[in-house]
Amino acid sequence: MLFFSKALSPYALGQLLMLSSVVLGLVRACPENEVVQLVETFIGKDRNVKVEQYACSGAVEAPKFQARQVNETNVCGSSCVTHCFPPAGGGPLAGECNVIADALRYESQNTGALFRIGTGVNATITMTYRSCKTFFVNQDFNGLIYCRTEWAALVDWLSTGCGAAQNAHGGLCVASNQLWFVQ
Repeated sequence: MLFFSKALSPYALGQLLMLSSVVLGLVRACPENEVVQLVETFIGKDRNVKVEQYACSGAVEAPKFQARQVNETNVCGSSCVTHCFPPAGGGPLAGECNVIADALRYESQNTGALFRIGTGVNATITMTYRSCKTFFVNQDFNGLIYCRTEWAALVDWLSTGCGAAQNAHGGLCVASNQLWFVQ
């Protein structure tokens, strides 16, 4: 267990949460004789938002089409606590983050409102458009289900509510129960 003598900055908290998710992913990686591979797709009306997720080589389909997992928890509608990363400067352009949010809304209307996120090596989904990058990280030992429209709303909020006007360069929202976060 880690102990800190000082409170962590929101940025350090985000990096620590991401590191812990990566470590958990390595511990619970792929079954024997399978390797971790990066699955990359593009979403949105113009197919210009890159989506990345790691998967085991034995996966027949892309991660977004995984079969329902036992003990999945639907966290759509769950609250999260926002932390902005100070200081201002170097953050994403809000307009470019809006492209990701719009792509999520488009997929919600055309693919389905919900998406599944696995555990271990499959526990992180990353979306990128130019200067903006967002990721959803599952820190639970069970699979999660989340809403694309809620992720879109968080992307919009974090890109404007944690921008230069707020002396920040992005941020993250950690679930109240700490099972997941969006950065």
